Amino acid sequence: MSRLLSLRLAALSSGMTWVAAANAAAPVPDFDKDVRPILAESCLECHSLDKAKGGLSLVSLQDAVKVLKSGVPALVPGKPEESELIKRVASTHEDEIMPPKEKKHLTAKQIETLRQWIASGAEWPAHWAYRPVAGSEKSEVKSQKGGESPIDGFVWEKLAEVKIAPSPEADRTTLIRRVWYDLLGLPPTPEEVDAFVKDSAPNAYEKMVDAALASQHFGERWGRHWLDMARYADSDGYEKDRPRPDAWRYRDWVIRAVNEDMPFDEFTIEQLAGDLLPDATQEQMVATAFHRQTLTNTEGGTDQEQFRVEATFDRTETTGTVWMGLSVGCARCHTHKYDQITQKEYFQIYAFYNNGDEVSRQVPTSPTEWAAYVQKNGGEVKKLVPLQKDLDEAKAALPVKLPEWEKDVQARLTKAREAKPTQNFTPLEVAKISSKSGSTFKTLPDGSQLASGKQAKVDAYTIELAPSAKPITALQIEVLPDESLPKNGPGRATGGNFVLSEVKATTGQLPVLLHSAKADVEQKGFKAVDAIDDKPDTGWAISGFVGKRHVLTLQLATPLPAGSPLRLQFDQNYGKSEHNLGRFRILAAAEETEASIAPPEVVKILNEEPKRRNPVVIKALYEWMAKLDVDVMVASTALDTAQSKLPKAPLMDVRVIAQRNRDVRTTKVLHRGDFLSPAEEVKPAALAVLPPIKTRSAEADRLDFARWLVSRENPLTARVTVNHVWARLFGEGIVRTVNDFGVRGEQPTHPAMLDWLAATFMDEDGWSRKKFIKRIMMSATYKQSSAHRTDLLEVDPQNKLLARQNRMRVEGEVVRDLYLASSGLLSRKVGGPSVYPPMPPDIAALSYANNFKWATSTGEDRNRRGMYTFFKRTAPHPDLMTFDCPDANTTNVKRTVSNTPLQALTTLNAESYAEAAKALGKRVLEDKTLANDDERLTRSFRLCVSRAPTEKEIKSLRALLYDSRTWYAGHADEAKALTKGYESKGIATDELAAWTATARIVLNLDEFVTRE
Repeated sequence: MSRLLSLRLAALSSGMTWVAAANAAAPVPDFDKDVRPILAESCLECHSLDKAKGGLSLVSLQDAVKVLKSGVPALVPGKPEESELIKRVASTHEDEIMPPKEKKHLTAKQIETLRQWIASGAEWPAHWAYRPVAGSEKSEVKSQKGGESPIDGFVWEKLAEVKIAPSPEADRTTLIRRVWYDLLGLPPTPEEVDAFVKDSAPNAYEKMVDAALASQHFGERWGRHWLDMARYADSDGYEKDRPRPDAWRYRDWVIRAVNEDMPFDEFTIEQLAGDLLPDATQEQMVATAFHRQTLTNTEGGTDQEQFRVEATFDRTETTGTVWMGLSVGCARCHTHKYDQITQKEYFQIYAFYNNGDEVSRQVPTSPTEWAAYVQKNGGEVKKLVPLQKDLDEAKAALPVKLPEWEKDVQARLTKAREAKPTQNFTPLEVAKISSKSGSTFKTLPDGSQLASGKQAKVDAYTIELAPSAKPITALQIEVLPDESLPKNGPGRATGGNFVLSEVKATTGQLPVLLHSAKADVEQKGFKAVDAIDDKPDTGWAISGFVGKRHVLTLQLATPLPAGSPLRLQFDQNYGKSEHNLGRFRILAAAEETEASIAPPEVVKILNEEPKRRNPVVIKALYEWMAKLDVDVMVASTALDTAQSKLPKAPLMDVRVIAQRNRDVRTTKVLHRGDFLSPAEEVKPAALAVLPPIKTRSAEADRLDFARWLVSRENPLTARVTVNHVWARLFGEGIVRTVNDFGVRGEQPTHPAMLDWLAATFMDEDGWSRKKFIKRIMMSATYKQSSAHRTDLLEVDPQNKLLARQNRMRVEGEVVRDLYLASSGLLSRKVGGPSVYPPMPPDIAALSYANNFKWATSTGEDRNRRGMYTFFKRTAPHPDLMTFDCPDANTTNVKRTVSNTPLQALTTLNAESYAEAAKALGKRVLEDKTLANDDERLTRSFRLCVSRAPTEKEIKSLRALLYDSRTWYAGHADEAKALTKGYESKGIATDELAAWTATARIVLNLDEFVTRE
């Protein structure tokens, strides 16, 4: 007889002979189950890596056996009588007892457990979560032909130990409803229920599961789970909480990746380090928007470095929670009090993210729209292919040119260092100047330009300069005060300021690279370098220093020969109000200095021996060369020109992360987590208790880290991930503290099964979530009835041993989805920008910065799924918050679940839910296949809860319908008000009102929003 079958028969048999619970000899305590919880709960608060009072740390055996300051060891393996630990916990003297008198003392049972453990040799294995995950093939549990999976063997074995039988399989109506709720977050139609119930094929259930997994709505349901962990929102947070109009593009990427069953290891790597992948695609860049879900503070007067550090903290801690299941954030300010995570190790992980810059990239609005665009404009797009090839070949030639180029640059650097010249700036003559807005310019005697007349919030000055008699190595933009300007200028804003967003230079058809920008003064948040960073929404400004002369100095990467044409463009994109330059003059220098030849980070690379350069710095060197190489510039300009002639492409800017190659930041431990208190320098590295990271070069980077997280050697990620999936399908994880796999977290209820699942997920399922989810759903354990059982109340009241399925209330977004689906209102459109469903007036204005208007969506967008609702961090949609949606300020791996009167009031009265009741009533009245009231009542009931109503339920609904008819027949105004917007020819208003009232009750059944 197979092991699985024998286990099941044993669990079901009432006459089974049970093995004795204990032997005559005292059992050896299990360290993970019996000992570690005692230490974690009662000892580690004072005796950890962070706080080793009396010189004692109880984090590891190595620490525990050390001789204390008192001259004796706390623990002597095999000799409890000589162990100071036992003496202290068993003491009755208030000056000796541990924990101290103000703390809770150990019970006699706990003391005896410690005594027996030490007597047995004090075996102290690594924490269970840090141990390697064994191979799936090593499991002794095998699947059986009857359909039970190894999962059932693990579960039934535990049930047999406590003499509990598993529950029978749920009925078919419940099964399809459970699968639909779990996989799609939508109710099955009565027709889908009937088809499954009547399907007598042996694989009927499997076909039904496969159909749900293949649905495009699977990506929405399970993508929403991931967005909780990614802390997705449509606004910045903090005081200003400005909208993020591009945020939805990352949400679409998640939905698409889940629907396409992107292996979880790839899913991880692309989000954490997609920008570092070789030849990273646009979609891989979009994936890195995972990192841009952090809060962004755009309030004036803030220190942007402080909030950059805060965002990096968030990325570090989110990674620790989502992939490692550890409270890494507890080590930000000091070494972790319980887990083996030092503060230094925290910042070693932080170092992986410290050089990720927040940038924008132009990408297609969607792969589908881009494919359609290419198909429509295929001929013109094809013309780009040879131009792109020319550019690729020009870049490919850079390694060949490198030695000669480097030789030339080194010679110029040597000459500049020896001569130590000073750049002397002299004015350049303006040959022609114009403004996009129509401003006029007057040339003053000193050669400066004074703007007047028209101006716009977004403007651009184009300046053609007369050829210089000398070479040009640097430019200087001198902004000057003038009595004609507000506050004497030099800007045209009411306060005398300006914002110079971008300075662009060209000679003929080729761009001139400006590689360095310095100014004598800078407004906080508007630095000189922002004028050459290719970002239209940044710039140089001088608030606080108006009314005086100031200068912006720009270094050219390659000297411009004497007599060369030179054109400048000053982009001014402040947008909120006119912040344009008023009076300015352009000057140039001919002397070449070390600073003008190359930026410091490039000079630093050139000073290294070529053989010592790692791939990262070599890539940075080629990127710098590409900006200077004539062949690359010619090819790039030709491609840009050709692209500009094409019809407007479906492109958008998306906030992503890109690795910084210039001015690389050094990571230091921040004392108490304060960005103003840097201490020792650290390098990127993993936690010491985990396997080391395999690196591609001398120093690990973010891509190495991402690959390490999903490597077979990493003991955490697979365990944590399968536990997340399990929790979605059973309500609780195998480790119930899904966010904490550390020593303070709960032990796995089924440790062997957790490891088998983790190994199977990696080795057999290839990190496929769909295969893994199906594996669980095919088990008898998943298919069990969730019916209440009195026999479990004493033995297993929390159902940790899984003798039945769990009933679960659905999440906030799904509540509304169910209402819309059952009523027939739901839009099945997948993806796209966020929408604005009905919301009580002025809720959006409750956020501190009262500048956001909620324009309620119309048409299809009014009834999109809840996951597409615009989520404003400081003023979320109240319906979502009523049903426990997270605030998106931090990662959330498990939502809070509540059942409150306010939720019922919401579903009875809120606009969206009231509309659903009207629509459901109208739906059954307009259905010509329904012959009478009972058929309509049955149909509305099944649309909501799938099963047919009982005779008692039909009787109650019939009475409600008749009472409502009577009442609304005599209250025409109330009937008209109730049905407003859903009137129908051929249906009397009072009849529609009666059915609306009845539908409202059906929709408010607890069963409707509960997954059985």
